[in-house]
Amino acid sequence: MLKGILAGLAAGALWGMVFVVPRMTPGLSSVDLTAGRFISFGVMSALSMAFTWTRHQMPTLRQGAAAIGMSLLGATGYYLLLALAIGRAGTEVPTLIVGTIPLWLMLLGKPLGLKWSVLLPGLLLTATGLALMMNATLTAPPLDALALAPHAPQFWSGVALASAAMLSWTAFAILNAAWLKRHPQVSATEWTNWLGVATGVGAGLLWLVAGSEPKVLLALEQPAQAAIICIVTGIGAGWAASILWNIASQRLSVSLCGQLIVSETLFALLYSFVWDGAWPGALQWAAAVLFTLGILASIRAHR
Repeated sequence: MLKGILAGLAAGALWGMVFVVPRMTPGLSSVDLTAGRFISFGVMSALSMAFTWTRHQMPTLRQGAAAIGMSLLGATGYYLLLALAIGRAGTEVPTLIVGTIPLWLMLLGKPLGLKWSVLLPGLLLTATGLALMMNATLTAPPLDALALAPHAPQFWSGVALASAAMLSWTAFAILNAAWLKRHPQVSATEWTNWLGVATGVGAGLLWLVAGSEPKVLLALEQPAQAAIICIVTGIGAGWAASILWNIASQRLSVSLCGQLIVSETLFALLYSFVWDGAWPGALQWAAAVLFTLGILASIRAHR
């Protein structure tokens, strides 16, 4: 259980990077950013499979089809929606909307033998933390230039896209955990590599259909920096984070895994504040404390 908890928290820390990456690559479109990240994920997965092919199995046709479907829900489709949302509504609001995923997973993924009364403290702490963070975010001046006034149509389209991203990843987390538990013979790394290759192929097709031409990418102010950021997030927030998450999904219930995703919200906001050179306000500090207490309460409830 401890290994699963640590893996889930580490995955959240790596995933938190993706919320600030669109602001680090202002000249890169959402499609280019999504494709760059997940093509890197796919290449890393293919290399991992090539170097370990004697110790690992290849997927069957049915397993490959499952990997393709999961990659759309939890990777290419999800991140494209999130990147589009951040481009329209800024970093903070999409972060908070996606930050409700732990609540949905705790509600939808509760183990049959676990009483609701035991889960209630963790749920209340997390929900209260999200309410405080949302209040602090919507009442404070925007931290980044991408953020728009809540009455702007573009802002609300960003909210809708972030909500779609949240639904997509919630479905992925539930289905992915169920698949791993039905196939204990498949290791976390194997499943990640299969997902990564499927994701990389899908991202490549997405870029061919809707991505920018190479000359446009080369004309960016800092094309090398954009490429490095895509590669780093593809390997770190893609390949490594997926292995860690699959380890957690194999060892923990969906509801506890969902609670651990709160670490993604915490780290995403931390990275955003560091990027802006700003300090969190009192409400945001209080929310962070409540998130941490919620994680601890949920771990205790699942023992």
